[in-house]
Order: sequence, then structure tokens, then C-alpha cells
Amino acid sequence: MKPYASMSLDLDDLWTYLMIHGESGWEEMPSYLDSFVPLVLDLLSDLGLTITFFIVGKDAARPERKALLRTIADAGHDIASHSFRHEPWLHLYSDEELDTELAQAEEAIEDATGKRPRGFRGPGFSLSEATLRTLKRRGYEYDASTLPMYLGPLARHYYFQTAKLSGSDRAKRSILFGRFVDGFRPCGSYLWHLGDEQLLEIPVTTSPFLKLPFHLSYLLYASMRSHGLSNLYLDTSLGLCRLGGVAPSLLLHPLDFLGGDDVPQLAFFPAMQIAGEKKRAWARDFLAKFAERYEIVTMSGHAARASQDALRRRSPDFGVQSPTGLSAAG
Repeated sequence: MKPYASMSLDLDDLWTYLMIHGESGWEEMPSYLDSFVPLVLDLLSDLGLTITFFIVGKDAARPERKALLRTIADAGHDIASHSFRHEPWLHLYSDEELDTELAQAEEAIEDATGKRPRGFRGPGFSLSEATLRTLKRRGYEYDASTLPMYLGPLARHYYFQTAKLSGSDRAKRSILFGRFVDGFRPCGSYLWHLGDEQLLEIPVTTSPFLKLPFHLSYLLYASMRSHGLSNLYLDTSLGLCRLGGVAPSLLLHPLDFLGGDDVPQLAFFPAMQIAGEKKRAWARDFLAKFAERYEIVTMSGHAARASQDALRRRSPDFGVQSPTGLSAAG
């Protein structure tokens, strides 16, 4: 029997990348979804993979996108929420704003896909105690907004060096990609304790012990230097997951399958110098290797298995306070 692992894709559209980077024209909501969604569905079908799509509610609310997004659910993939407006500063929202944000996303996503989301990932890994409590109150099965690594501030610094952002815009994005202290969080699933209630967290997996990211965007960026070393990096990361008893959750993004020749407006992003055809070939190789080693489940499937595991674990002592003031189990 293979160990299990999950795979998910944040369905970020062209306008979301432009907005976060401070580029003009994002308000017109330019999109590549019409070409990207059939492309990625064909690729996943060829590999025999069923995964979870985290959909942005604002895209689902557009009448011209509904039939397209329905094809994702019709292909058997799991559907989850990636917020309504895709603003990576949910930690600044009031309780009322969070409730409205989640409700709008749920309604739009269910109307478009026929499936009501019960999983959530915050844009830019944004997270707060208020968000978790709102998710629990609204009946969500899990959150997937954490990235347990120490390199968040470094990634944010690099991003700010290339972005066109004002001081106030940078302040909103002050925890984009997380904080150093996030590296002390578990790599595997655990439970947030919310008073008398609990909510399952499924982190985007980083390598245990080292806390280095190995989701597809990082593997492709490393492949620009050496595809062989990038494969070795993946092998090492998965080996550490086995050693640490972690069921990995691998994150995908549209730009993992699109090159600068496909989306010239985003040529400034890392690894967009790779031609789309070559990038897709590399991505297919990585996904095939991942699927050879694991039974790939959706995030809902991961949640069902991880909930039982997390309930049997004791809360570890990390020696630091969580940025949200919450304790974690597992």
C-alpha cells in the first residue's frame, strides 16, 4: 500500500497576480482561464490525478466563467475556496468582513460548480485567529493557509524589490508568504484549538526538519539551474517526509504550467523565463514522480484521514507563540 498525499491547485487568474504585484489594469480582470483550465484538466487526466481546486469567488461570480468552472467539478475534482476578492491581507479584516468575504465566495463557487466549498486557503497564506473562527462557524472541514518555513520574509523581500507598491500597499502585504516564526509550525496536519472547538489545518508541506519549500513553483525555479538537482531536491524532501511521518500536501499554481511566452504580462515572475512547453514537460515529470510514490487524494480525502491521526497526537511544545496566538496539535 502506498502512503497517501494530497495535491491542490490555487486557481489564481491573471488579474490576481497583477493586483498583488501592483500592476495597472488588473481592475479589468484580464484572464487566461479559458485556455488554462482545459490545458490543466487534460494534463491531470493523462496522469490519472484527481485533485482539489481552490477557486476565487470573484472569478466564479462572472457569468462567462461559470460553464468553464463547472468543467472542473464535472471532471471529478474537489472544489474549495480561495476567498472572494483574493486579497492577501485577510488578517486585517474585521469579523463582519470575513463573514461576508467567505459567504460571497461560497455562493459564487457553488453556483458555478454545483459544489459548496468546505475547505479554504487564504491568498498569500494570510491567516488570523478571526479567520479560523469564522471558518469553523461556517462549517468548514479544514484550513490550508499555512506554509511552515523560515524563508517567508526573504521571499517577501524579493517580491517587494520587483513589485510596484506604495508604502500603504506594502503594509497590507506585510505578512505575505508568512513570517519567520511560521517555520516552527508542524509540516504535517494538526488541529487549531479555538476555545472548546477545533479546526484541522493541512499545511502546504515543506521538508521536515529543514523547513524548505518544495511545492511545484520552487522545483521549477530550481530546474532553471539544474533539472537533475531539482529532482534530487524533491527526492530528498519526500524522503524527509517519510522519515518525519508527514503525509505531503503538494501545491500547484497556474504559472507552474504557463511560461512567459503564454502570458507575457507576467514575464517578471520567477521561472517565467521558461517556455511554456518546456515548463509543462518538467511539471508533468514532477507530478508523475509524486504519483508513483503516493496514493494521491483530494484535500477532502486528506482531511478525512488526517483528522483521525491528529486526534491521536499530543500538542507539541514549539517554544514560541504562534503568530495568531493559537496552539497547534499534531
